[in-house]
Amino acid sequence: MSVSTKGVGRLPSAAEEARLWSLLESAWERLGPEPQALRRALAGRDPDADDVDAYAMDDWLDPFLASLRALSADLSSDELTDLDRVVERKLYDLDRADVHEVTDGSDDGFLYCRGHIVALGREFYEAVRANPAVAVLDGECEEMCYFFAHLHDKRFGSWPDTGSGISRESGSNPDGWPAEAR
Repeated sequence: MSVSTKGVGRLPSAAEEARLWSLLESAWERLGPEPQALRRALAGRDPDADDVDAYAMDDWLDPFLASLRALSADLSSDELTDLDRVVERKLYDLDRADVHEVTDGSDDGFLYCRGHIVALGREFYEAVRANPAVAVLDGECEEMCYFFAHLHDKRFGSWPDTGSGISRESGSNPDGWPAEAR
């Protein structure tokens, strides 16, 4: 019996990444200008100032996820797997001690905080990657962490195999955690 190595260590392509960000933006756009303005304000905020209510975003997460679910309803198995691979990579890249220092949380809580960062879109994600202080303390979006995997399982009866060889779980990115923090 031969073992397939297709996709082992596979990284998301630029097109797959662009598709994720575009899909998230489309889901947010359906909700109108208020969450758009809030997301921009969060991404551009001064972490040392209290000029933005960082927790006002919480009211928009469920409508956003419903919008995203509707936009993803007809995606194929391959498309859902590709999107899950991108989310997995984004969560992995945020799995860093400096991000955890700001967001706090247990292992699961930190995963959900990273899901929150991804759910808010590319602009916020990039802002946090550049300056973790922009992240929101205890912001959570658990559903985003496995959103496309759950859709895949529901539609096709199996968990997608991203082929990435990484884990989205907290503490799994050795480059994000100094040896003394592990």
